[in-house]
Amino acid sequence: MPRAELIRNIVSTVGLIQTFKIPTILSTVNVASGRNQDTIPQIKALLADVPSYDRTTINAWEDQEFYDAVKKTGRKNLIIAALWTEACLTFPTLDALQEGFNVFPVVDAVGGTSLIAHDAALRRIERAGAQPTSIAQLACELQRDWQRTETVPGFTKGLVDAGIFLRLS
Repeated sequence: MPRAELIRNIVSTVGLIQTFKIPTILSTVNVASGRNQDTIPQIKALLADVPSYDRTTINAWEDQEFYDAVKKTGRKNLIIAALWTEACLTFPTLDALQEGFNVFPVVDAVGGTSLIAHDAALRRIERAGAQPTSIAQLACELQRDWQRTETVPGFTKGLVDAGIFLRLS
């Protein structure tokens, strides 16, 4: 997936998550060591009040601070977006599934190093029990009913920002 599209899709997903007041856990890998860059500015701006856990582990689930933050939410359903499908998404998904979490990877808010790598990783986590979803499907599942008028503006914005055309009647 082109980088600009991936960033746009993650930003849209974060906006939807915020609309529905779902706790967010943010992490980076090796920023403090200088090996990697900080969170992409567009995403960081949306998550300005969310602590970021800089880890050394490729698998976020193996980082104690990240793991503790997830457990502290008290949630058993995890929605995951990431930059690399075959690492940042796959490894914590597999571990969370083993611990009894329900994991919903947002397939159009994650990108692999290649289309083959992306597809292989998605097949692997789906066979393990993950429930892949898309931005549009996630938005509709969270909204569920147009009578929930307080979330309609964020719902609509998330879909428009992701380039999904929505016609309200």
